[in-house]
Amino acid sequence: MPHAHDHGAEQASDRRIVLTVALNLALTVAQIVGGALAGSVALIADALHNLNDAMALVIVVVARRIGRRRADRMRTFGYRRARTVGALINLVALGVVALVLAYESILRFADPREVGGWTMIVVAGVALIVDVATVLLLAGMRKGGTDVRAAFVHNLADALASLAVMAGGAAILTLGWSWVDPALSLAIVGYVAWQVAAMLPETVRLLMESAPRDLDLERVAARLSEVSGVRDAHHLHAWMLDEDRCALEAHLVVERDAAPRLDELMREAHRRLRDEFGIHHATLEPEFPEVAAAGGHDTSLIVDGTCGPS
Repeated sequence: MPHAHDHGAEQASDRRIVLTVALNLALTVAQIVGGALAGSVALIADALHNLNDAMALVIVVVARRIGRRRADRMRTFGYRRARTVGALINLVALGVVALVLAYESILRFADPREVGGWTMIVVAGVALIVDVATVLLLAGMRKGGTDVRAAFVHNLADALASLAVMAGGAAILTLGWSWVDPALSLAIVGYVAWQVAAMLPETVRLLMESAPRDLDLERVAARLSEVSGVRDAHHLHAWMLDEDRCALEAHLVVERDAAPRLDELMREAHRRLRDEFGIHHATLEPEFPEVAAAGGHDTSLIVDGTCGPS
């Protein structure tokens, strides 16, 4: 049956991610030990970045399993937003680590220390092998979701960072450039900070139940108002349930003479939301014109692309 096939594929994907996590955790330990022995902040910076990637993948596995649970009385929309909560924790922790490493790297410029170039090259070489293996493990899962695609891109970037650290170790050995190590560390920290700055706003937007950026609520109201028998659509509220699903509620002012075909009218409204805007979860409340007038609803509820007050 298709369901059994999909379930088996999901379990196989989970096992692949777990193997990727194990590889990244082992690499993190090796890089921290190697960084301490070599006195390299670049290796330690890359180790903490790998640790974040591993933790992010742990959250992917946990969230995928939690997300398969059915909605219940306490979580009526289900459990898929657990992934977002974990992402927020990861991003905040990664930002703090980046600040500490940036501070340590700047101090190294003022107080240079001897760095073991060969240790940097060997550990970074091992990291490169693990990063390539991780990329190959995730390559076949890139269509499985944005979280897995992001992990694939991150590990691809990690492979490039490992190459840079190897080049830095070679520069220290051949040219004696000790400043290369803190410079590489700052470059890695800058990349990490860029990732945090790119992902944190969207994570916060989702947790704040903001409307999707690409959803034009004015157009939604206009299309609902064009349904035969609907005079107006107002009281629109839209929010993201998770990164893939949006929910919407609205009031539809229905003409009195359209009351006998209310079911048909509501089906058409839901069809437009589903087919034109990708909104599969919508709550539409019909009301007659005199009810809307008595309620004093403001039909101009769209403010800066978000839902206005009710």
